[in-house]
Amino acid sequence: MSHEKSRDTRWTAARLIRAMSLWVVPRVDRELARWKAALECCPDPELRRQGLASICHKRFHAIGGSVYGLDPRPSSGLVSLIVAYQTISDYLDNLCDRAGVYDGSAFARLHQSMLDALTTAPPAGTTAPPAGPDADDYYGLYPCKADGGYLRSLVDECRRQVARLPAYHAAVEAEVLRLARLYTDLQVRKHVRTEDRVPLLLEWWRREGGATGEGGEEGGLSDLAWWEFAAASGSTLGIFALLNLAAHGDPSPSPGPDPIPEAVERLSRAYFPWVCGLHILLDYLIDQEEDAREGDLNFTSFYRGARERRERLEYFADRALEAVSRLPRPAFHQGVVKGLLAMYLSDPKVNTGGLDGLAAFLLGKAGPDARSMWRACRFFRRVGLL
Repeated sequence: MSHEKSRDTRWTAARLIRAMSLWVVPRVDRELARWKAALECCPDPELRRQGLASICHKRFHAIGGSVYGLDPRPSSGLVSLIVAYQTISDYLDNLCDRAGVYDGSAFARLHQSMLDALTTAPPAGTTAPPAGPDADDYYGLYPCKADGGYLRSLVDECRRQVARLPAYHAAVEAEVLRLARLYTDLQVRKHVRTEDRVPLLLEWWRREGGATGEGGEEGGLSDLAWWEFAAASGSTLGIFALLNLAAHGDPSPSPGPDPIPEAVERLSRAYFPWVCGLHILLDYLIDQEEDAREGDLNFTSFYRGARERRERLEYFADRALEAVSRLPRPAFHQGVVKGLLAMYLSDPKVNTGGLDGLAAFLLGKAGPDARSMWRACRFFRRVGLL
């Protein structure tokens, strides 16, 4: 325990900022440049346009997720995996959001790629389920189809990197796929025609919220409004945290109860719903004006005014920081939560949207480390690192 604690105290705000700027950002940019080059082979102009737009405009998603490639030591393989998976997520979000398509069945087929990317080969001696002729035809129901192998290459990269994680198949895969299924279920429902979105999300929340909320208050789901459950489902951070845990794991644990499954449950309960919910609520907070202009569903619009919105964001931030404080390496995970506040609340849209007061309040509640990260993010934005 003393060794774990001494190792964890190295994750100060200053060290995280330095590691992100000197190691994570350059590595992420190299990975994104590789996927940008792959799009040159994409014959369909709309798919190429949406792929390039997702890389150019959502780069900070890959940067933020790749913080999990730092702990316990910088891992280029974990960053490659996180960037590839986040690139799939951002690309499909554009295909569902910005291409004038509203077909939920087409979206479900596209998002099967996100599940395939995290599914390992069946163990030796077992038989894989039969695959139909369209098992990996992700564009089968989508009007644009010819991507030159781009999406399949992203999926294959994820599967290659996942196979290298010591404890993935034995301990982490099932929970990663549960969170990935929640993510894909959300994306399918939130991008259909405007009048169908809320009814479909409500039906899904009643089914999934009850099914996954058996832990009651400990699990946290009984405390959530439907749009907060949806927001928590829309984050990939829980997946990345579990991939990080799999990278730590020993594939041959010592005799006795296996600590990894317990660690998986503890980590997942901390991230879903609290860290993941905070992540996406902040994302939607700063995008309110853009979403209203584009006709996109924005979960923060369902709060009954600015006061309730502030109280719930404060609640998610408090619960997230408290939940991760009980995890192994708590300083690292607390740094992630404070980094979320810093990254999103340093966005220029905070100022243009009149959210400065709310931002100051949330950063003040999170403490001086969050303020230091916020100042660093402001600097990174000015010099083009974010």
